Amino acid sequence: MARRYRLVVIGTGSAATTVAARVREIGWSVAIVDFRPFAGTCALRGCDPKKLLVGAAEAVDVARRMSARGVRGELRIDWPALIAFERREIETVPAQRERRYREAGIDAFRGRARFTARNVVDVDGTVLEAEHVVIASGAEPARLGIPGEEHLITNEEFFALRRLPPRIVLVGGGYIAAEFSHVAAIAGAKVTIVHRGERMLKTFDPDLVDWLMEKFDRLGIEVRTKAEVTAIESLPGGGFRVHVEEGGGGHVDADLVVHAAGRVPALGELHPERAGVSVRNGRLELNEYLQSTSNPTVYAAGDAAQKGPPLTPVSSRDGEVVAENLVHGNRTRVDYSGIPSVAFTVPPIAAVGLGEEEARKQGRTCRARSARASEWYTARQAGEPVYGFKVLIDSDTDCILGAHLVGPHADELINVFALAIRNGLTAAQLRATMFGYPTAASDIAHML
Repeated sequence: MARRYRLVVIGTGSAATTVAARVREIGWSVAIVDFRPFAGTCALRGCDPKKLLVGAAEAVDVARRMSARGVRGELRIDWPALIAFERREIETVPAQRERRYREAGIDAFRGRARFTARNVVDVDGTVLEAEHVVIASGAEPARLGIPGEEHLITNEEFFALRRLPPRIVLVGGGYIAAEFSHVAAIAGAKVTIVHRGERMLKTFDPDLVDWLMEKFDRLGIEVRTKAEVTAIESLPGGGFRVHVEEGGGGHVDADLVVHAAGRVPALGELHPERAGVSVRNGRLELNEYLQSTSNPTVYAAGDAAQKGPPLTPVSSRDGEVVAENLVHGNRTRVDYSGIPSVAFTVPPIAAVGLGEEEARKQGRTCRARSARASEWYTARQAGEPVYGFKVLIDSDTDCILGAHLVGPHADELINVFALAIRNGLTAAQLRATMFGYPTAASDIAHML
């Protein structure tokens, strides 16, 4: 016999948990389903464990940079101990999340969810019928379609490495490649990045990425752009040979090859077509309310929806909006403007709002303030020459259109610019704000 609910949510990450909790608060019967440990990508396989590793890498990097400034002693990363710490920090999260569901009166099911009909979900033999279904199943590594693809490890497997191999190849040039390469290189590995694009981190300002690439060089990371991996071969004596199409071709030998070439909505085994939910080019077809265009009882949120940037705050906001639209009818849309994005390299690079090219395409008249700020006090006191900014200001309104930062504290400072963009603050208002000194925020007036 089927179990009936007003709402079934597929996934247990930020988007899924937000919508389930909000709807349950007003008395709806809610079930939530996940075949993996409860809590989703960010808490278990992404942001949180990554930041633990980055924190250790930053500590070592700071000590090395300050060795000529009175700091004595050589720090190093004890990889097994670091991974043990990271594992301890996250291993209790699924049970905590499950307890929260139980306390809220949300029925949690562990198993693989599959649509069998328009409003019916099968969870390993348990049938759930629902008035509404929310797909918040997250994302998964994209298939590359190359021979030897099975030898790639994912970000999740990287977080569980008990030993750091001496030679690592990262396939791709986005967040994962940039962040993991810095952690691994600071921990002592020889790292090579193979990326088919012209430059890494394409969502960030190209000038600032160029400045950041100097840190890749200092860390000994080899970056091969305009290079495509064509095959991965397992070698008889151990390790792998990564075949690369780069000019006349070539290869890189490695002990570990990591998938860092993008993620796509995790929809394959869900079979949304059985529920009449349209999918085009691997993405759900949704309207501005995050509702399926072909089955109005189904909504989606977070990385499974891919309407906004693949960021945890976006997933949470998607969940809030879907809950509002489920309860009150379609009246709320997500505003994806002014959302800060950070790659946690060492130092970090961050962006919010419009880039120069995007501003031009929109016909915006703006002035750009940009400088390499290696001689500013923020950079000098940290011994980090990679420090710079680009800020776009509307010429007519004096409002901040976009901000792009790289260097010490960029990951925190970008939030000030996000606040300005979301609230329409002007450059004059930011300049007039008295920030604590000496802090990175005290540099803002000089960036405008």
